This record gives sequence, structure tokens and C-alpha cells, in this order.
Amino acid sequence: MKKSRGRTGRKRRRKHLQGFVDGVNCSNKPEYIKLKKWLKGRGFEDSNLRPAEFWDTGRGLMTMKALEAGDLVISLPEKCILTTDTVLSSGLGEYIMKWKPPVSPLTALCTFLIAEKHAGEKSPWKPYLDVLPKTYTCPVCLEHDVVSLLPEPLRKKAQEQRTTVHELYVSSKAFFSSLQPLFAENTETVFNYSAVEWAWCTINTRTIYMKHSQKECFSLEPDVYALAPYLDLLNHSPNVQVKAAFNEQTRSYEIRTNSQCKKYKEVFICYGPHDNQRLLLEYGFVAVNNPHSSVYVSSDTLLKYFPPLDKQRNAKISILKDHDFLENLTFGWDGPSWRLLTALKLLSLEADEFTSWRRTLLGDVISARNEQQTLSITAKICHFLIEETQQVLLQISQLKRSKENLKNQLALVEALRLEDLKILQKSAEILCNLNTATT
Repeated sequence: MKKSRGRTGRKRRRKHLQGFVDGVNCSNKPEYIKLKKWLKGRGFEDSNLRPAEFWDTGRGLMTMKALEAGDLVISLPEKCILTTDTVLSSGLGEYIMKWKPPVSPLTALCTFLIAEKHAGEKSPWKPYLDVLPKTYTCPVCLEHDVVSLLPEPLRKKAQEQRTTVHELYVSSKAFFSSLQPLFAENTETVFNYSAVEWAWCTINTRTIYMKHSQKECFSLEPDVYALAPYLDLLNHSPNVQVKAAFNEQTRSYEIRTNSQCKKYKEVFICYGPHDNQRLLLEYGFVAVNNPHSSVYVSSDTLLKYFPPLDKQRNAKISILKDHDFLENLTFGWDGPSWRLLTALKLLSLEADEFTSWRRTLLGDVISARNEQQTLSITAKICHFLIEETQQVLLQISQLKRSKENLKNQLALVEALRLEDLKILQKSAEILCNLNTATT
């Protein structure tokens, strides 16, 4: 009997270890022990989730029991959540209330994070601040050389993001100076640009949506941000569904899963049906085989394939602009989007077909020639984008060798471009089959 029990024990132990292959349990690390103790003091009890390091997603949460659809993943009490109410009840509160013109809820939260981080040991939020990332990979934090390797539409948005953060910093300088009585050091050194960038990224990448009533001491921007310690360790997967909301009865923010999750596996939530460009812009990461991902076609690329001598060219461009058909033109896993094909059909209209442009926008077939030319040009654009993507991937691999300090940033853009390449190659295959079927 003893023998067999030992064997089962070995088997069980092996199975137990096997479960940890995907991730290494990190709950014994000092920073997580302190965080759990701090959260317990604020009413949070959780025996089911453990912080872990996963080889493909990095830091996340592992479940210690199998989860079924409908199960509660996490319930975080209101006392643990950082909102503008937290900021107003701190030493910053009186300064915010008397400052005119009123600061935005976002600025208030940024200010609080910077002030608390600066306070170090004295901050009641230290156990949470200690587990926040020290650096981020949103485009605003990327080096100029790396940003230039992003696809054109994302490059533009990256520039807008940089402008947003810079404007927040510049417009808040006078408010930061008003806080001088709270600090021994000069506020300019406490609230420097890199501190503001770090705080902005923390809020942009980690907040949950929680609507708060409008307060007079804040500007009119919506007050919807909340930082949720521990809960914000949950990573995104496009393949899961969850229900997440603040429960008024339990006064807790709750997440329930609509998917199953095996014991010792990483628990995922879904931030929304975002494509990879949006994930990189807002959160600083890329999801592999993301079903929502697409490759965008800029209007410049689109128009390159139509003769400038076409007398109706300007009229066609005007029509596309007026009907919003020059933006969001994409290739996806299922080939060119309807919007992209429609824009190309309209641009491919012959002079004697031009009066039918309204029918084109409704999806009608105008002529076999028009259909054929549209497919042919779509394939050319697809192949152009494949070549362009391959060239950028080559550039990235060369830079990775020469710029050691940019390796992580370059790897991120590389991941995005590799996903783009897979989508474009799939689209090229689909177009090839369509072309064969119509000839």
C-alpha cells in the first residue's frame, strides 16, 4: 500500500510542477508580501490568485483553482482603489480646491502619484507604488529612432501622444509651483518631465473605468479613472470575455469571467476588442494572433496607384473624403476590408461609369472591368505593404545588433510588424484566390 501511495504522491507532485511550467509563482517576493499585507489591512482577502512571472506575457496573476464561466475572479474593496476622492482627502486636497482655473481629474491623479512616489517611506501607498512599473513602453516613451519604424498611422498617433503629455506638463507647471509649501525640495525637480510622463503612463495603461460625479474643484473632463492595486496585474487576452463593474452592494470592483481557466494557469481579462496598433498606443504591448488586428492603408498609399491625369480624380477624392472613406481602410485576417475595396472601386470608375458613384458606395457591382481592376490594385497595394514591412523588419534586426540599449523597444515594434506581415500574407493569399476565381 505504501508503495502505491508514494507513487501517487510523486505523480501528484509532478503534475503540480507541470502546472507551473507556464509561470513562476512570485508571491514570496518581499514586494508582493508587503502589497498583500497592505491590501488585507484595507479589507481585501484573496486566496485564489498569485502574482507570477509568465514567459510570454511577463508579470501576471495565476489562479490556484480551476475557474468556470460565471466565477468571480477578483473583488477589490473601494478602500483599496485610488481615485480623485483619494487625492482630495490627501494633503493636496486644499491646494486643488483653491486652484483656478481648476485642474483636470487626470492632472490631479498624476500629481498625487508623483507626490506619493517622492514621499517614499512616508507614503501610505508605498506598497502599491513599489510594484508599479518603473518604465513604460507606450509610444510617448519610445526613442525617436524607434518611433520612425512604426506604421505611418501609428507614427502620427505617437506624435499626438507625445504632444498631449508635453502639454499636460507645460500647462501644469504653475499649479505644481503652488504646491511648494508641501515640499522641502524645489517643485521643479519633483515634478519634472520624466515624472509627469511616468505618472501619465501609469494612469493611461492601468486605470479601470469608474464614473464619479462632477466636482466643482475639477475641470469638465470626465472623472472616470481609478487605479486598482493587485487587480491591475491581470493581463489582456483578446480571446477571453469578462464582466467588470463596481458593485454598489458590496462596495467593491468585481470581475467575473465568461471563460474557463485551468488551475495554475494565467488568468486573463479583456481590455476591449482592440487591434495591435491601439494596444501598443494605449498599453505598450502587442497581442500575438490578435483576431481584431488589421493593417491600415494610408490615403497616400491608396492614391499612388491611380493616374494623376484622371480628370475625375479630384472629384473622386472629394467624394471619398465627404463620405469618410479615406480613413480606417484596412487589411485583416479575412483579407481587404469592405471599406478598402469600396474606396478602390470608386477610384477605379471609368469616365463613363462615374455617374454611378453613389451605387459604388452602396456596394453595387458597376462592371466586370471595375471589379477586376479593383482586385488587381488591392493586390498591388498588399504586395507593396508586404515589401515595406519586410524592409522595416530588416532595419530592426540591424538596429538590434548596433543599439543594445534599444533592444526592448525594437523588439516591441518588431512584434507589431511581424503580426502585420502575417495579416498581409494571408490577405495576399485571399486576393490571389479571388483573382483566380474571377478570371
